[in-house]
Amino acid sequence: MSTRTLENAMPWFFVIGLLVIWQFACVAFDIKPFLLPSPYAIAQSMVQWTSPILENAGFTLLSTLAGFVLAVVLGVALGIAIGSSRLIYRGLYPVLVAFNSVPKVAVVPVFVIWFGAGTVPAILTAFMVSFFPIAVNIATGLATVEPELLDVLRALGASRRDILVKVGFPRAMPYFFASLKVAVTLAFVGAIISETVASKRGIGYLMMAATSNFDTPLVFAGLIVTSVMGVAMYAIFAVIEKRTTFWSQRDDGMLS
Repeated sequence: MSTRTLENAMPWFFVIGLLVIWQFACVAFDIKPFLLPSPYAIAQSMVQWTSPILENAGFTLLSTLAGFVLAVVLGVALGIAIGSSRLIYRGLYPVLVAFNSVPKVAVVPVFVIWFGAGTVPAILTAFMVSFFPIAVNIATGLATVEPELLDVLRALGASRRDILVKVGFPRAMPYFFASLKVAVTLAFVGAIISETVASKRGIGYLMMAATSNFDTPLVFAGLIVTSVMGVAMYAIFAVIEKRTTFWSQRDDGMLS
């Protein structure tokens, strides 16, 4: 087996090993399903409730992606403004930090008052959770261009727009994709937080309904479905990143 094949197979080895240990522990210690369901019990629940799980997962996915797209648009715009202007950086960065420090659970009831229970609060919560890393990483990528390089470009007659488009944006791309991979997983967290508080659809609502019925296997099924969606979105952006910013990556960049 080649090194590349082994590296690609390692996540599967770890997941399978974890499931085997989990199943063995549940059987060996006779753990009740309502406390900690075994992987087999979770799989049975996923088969039994396939249709509701898929329906609610689709709702969560759409809400998450809508909030994430909104976060990308506004995050990139604000990140460019902050990263290209010291005055805007001084004025807005503390506001961004304060915005990110607000407990998202505490904001959901306000969204419900404004927009009612349902889709809009989930989209806005997903936006709030995923907006900050995108804006900060874009600003960081633009702000870390070497001063010596900027001096040379200005001396050669490059305009502010030329520097931003031809140097700043390419420099910020690795930061941008790194933020996308983090933000899209956080967006799922935000959407599900909202669904658990005020919604009649979505994985969060399904998990709360299952909890009220002490159906722990279904709760874990919801967690697993959410994890799979998050990993899938992360992998999509990782592939796009590899094809778009290949010039900034090295396969031998690890220490071992």
